[in-house]
Amino acid sequence: MLAAVAVALDQLTKAMIVAWLDRGDSVPEEGLIRIVHITNSGAAFGMLQGAGPLLAITSIVGMAAILVYLFAPGFANPIMRIGLALMLGGAIGNLIDRVRNGEVVDFVKVPNFPAFNVADSCITVGVIILMWALLWETKTEPDGENS
Repeated sequence: MLAAVAVALDQLTKAMIVAWLDRGDSVPEEGLIRIVHITNSGAAFGMLQGAGPLLAITSIVGMAAILVYLFAPGFANPIMRIGLALMLGGAIGNLIDRVRNGEVVDFVKVPNFPAFNVADSCITVGVIILMWALLWETKTEPDGENS
């Protein structure tokens, strides 16, 4: 359910940006946080521009791995599943853009950082939650059960 909400929110916000702003426009034009209409045919931080098919395949493989872990008994911790669900939703949201348009719409811009979108945020927050849950669970297990 959380992954579906992430996909819906991602696609809704991207559709709003495309409808309201011309490509390259920014509101406000200057400032700490800006809403922009930028597209990215590559991976995070502008790497691998034009590698859409490779990135789509990589996304599908990543989503399959997330699904395996999402339903694996070792990842039954609800916090881990929240992280995985956010990662899955973000991956699906960006994959939809890549398949439909050959590029991803990014629209949040802060200084000294590439523009990003809701899907990117879900992936990032999901990774942080998953790492925190894995570290927390490892530290709270009694000695001898970690083998």
